[in-house]
Amino acid sequence: MPGNSTIMARALSDDADRLISADDPLAALQLQCGGDIPGTIAIPALLEAVRKARRYHLKLARTINAQTDSDAISAWVEVSPRDDGSLGCDIDVHSWTASALAPEEPVRTGQIRAEIDRQIAGFSAMLDPAQNLLTFEALAPDLDELADAMADACGQPWTDFVEIAGMSHRQPLHWRLLDGAKVVIPGSQRSWRAVLNPQASAGTEPSGFELLLVPNEPLPGEALDHDAEPARPIAPAQGLVGQDIAPVLKQPIARIIANAETIRTRLAGPLPDEYADYAAEIATAGKHLLGLLDDLADLEVVEAEDFLTESEEIDLAEVAQQSAGILGVRAKERSIFIDAPKSGESLAVIADFRRVMQILLNLLGNAIRYSPEGSEVWVRLEALEERGRVTVADQGPGLSAEDSVIVFEKFERLGRSGDGGTGLGLYISRKLARAMGGELSVESAPGQGARFILELPTAIGAAP
Repeated sequence: MPGNSTIMARALSDDADRLISADDPLAALQLQCGGDIPGTIAIPALLEAVRKARRYHLKLARTINAQTDSDAISAWVEVSPRDDGSLGCDIDVHSWTASALAPEEPVRTGQIRAEIDRQIAGFSAMLDPAQNLLTFEALAPDLDELADAMADACGQPWTDFVEIAGMSHRQPLHWRLLDGAKVVIPGSQRSWRAVLNPQASAGTEPSGFELLLVPNEPLPGEALDHDAEPARPIAPAQGLVGQDIAPVLKQPIARIIANAETIRTRLAGPLPDEYADYAAEIATAGKHLLGLLDDLADLEVVEAEDFLTESEEIDLAEVAQQSAGILGVRAKERSIFIDAPKSGESLAVIADFRRVMQILLNLLGNAIRYSPEGSEVWVRLEALEERGRVTVADQGPGLSAEDSVIVFEKFERLGRSGDGGTGLGLYISRKLARAMGGELSVESAPGQGARFILELPTAIGAAP
C-alpha cells in the first residue's frame, strides 16, 4: 500500500501504548473491542504494531485484522514514532474493509462443544449399543463412590448407578432422552449433566456411545484442602502419579484446555487469527499433558510388584469389534477403513476385557495415526492350539528390523516429534499382555506396513 494514498483516519498513542485520540472508524473499533479513548489499545494487532514501532523507533506499515460481533475488519495502517520527545506514535489508516462474518457451521459447532465437554468432564465411559458399560474412568475426587459401584459392572446399564432427574423409570431409554439430562450421582454434592456422543456415521445406528458426566459447578473449596485427610488411604501398590498427582492436575489442565478451545473457536467473541492459533497451541499442549498423566499412571500400575489382571472368558472378536467402533469416527476423518471381524465371528480367550480393549485401542490408534489417508487397517482373528490371536495390520511406513526390536521399550518414539505421543503406549500394552499370560509382538519391514500381534490363552473348552 503506497504511503501517499488517501488517509481515512488518524490516531495518536502515548508512551504507555494508550490510544489518546482517534478518528472513526478506528475509534469505533477501539470501543467495540472493549477499549476506551483515552485507554490502552484494545485491538491486538494494532497494539503489537505500535509497541514494536515505539520500542525500536521504526516506522511500520502493515495490514491488521480484527473482528467485531458481526464483521471481519481488515485495514492498512502506518505507525510512525513521534520526534517531539513524547515517545508516542502517529497512526494513519489508509484503507478499511469490513465483511460480514459467516455463521459457524452447525456440525462444526457441535464438534467444538463436544470437545469442550470432553475436557471438563469428571467421568467418561464407553458404552455398547444398548448403553451398557464397557470401560470407564472417574477423574473427579467426589466420584469415588460411583467408581466403586461400577468396579465390576461391565455389561450393566450406566443408568443403574445414577439418578436421572425428572425420569422415574430406568432403561430402556432412548439415548436422545438422556443426552443433556441432569444427573444426581451418589456421594457427590454437585449437580451433573450427561452427554452421550453416538459412535456412528450419518444415517446409521450407533455402534456404541461415549458417555461424559460434566459437572455444572467446580468442586467446593473444602474439596481442594490439601491439609484435609485423603478420602481414601493410599495403598502401598499405588504410585505417586496415579494416586496423588494425576487427580490433582487433571482438573486444572482440563479447564485450561476447555478455555483455550473456547478462545480458539471464538465462542467467547471475535479474535484475530494469530491469537486463535496461540490458543490452539495451548489446547494441544494441554491434551499432550493429559495423555502423559494417563500413561504415567498406567505405567505405575503395570510396574507394581502386585499388579494382577482379571481372568475370565471373553470373546476376542467382540472386543475387537467394539474397539474398531470406538475409533471408527477418528478413522473416517482420515478416510481410513477399518476392516474388523464380522458379525458371527467368535474367539474365546481367558483375559481381562478392559485391558484387552486398552491394548487394541492403542494398536488401532497407532495404525490410524501413522497410516496414509485413504488406506486400510485390518483386524484379523486366528485360533491357535492353545492361544487366540488378534492381528492389527496397517499400510503405514513400516519398521526396520532394528526399530522392531526397540519399539516396545519405555519412552521409545523412534525419533518422532510433534505427534503428541509419549512413547509408553506399546510398552504398557506389552506389559498388560504378559500379565494376562499372553504376548504382544510385531512383524514389519520398511515400506510394508506393520502387523502387531496380540496372543492370549485360549479359553478352557474353546475350539482350537
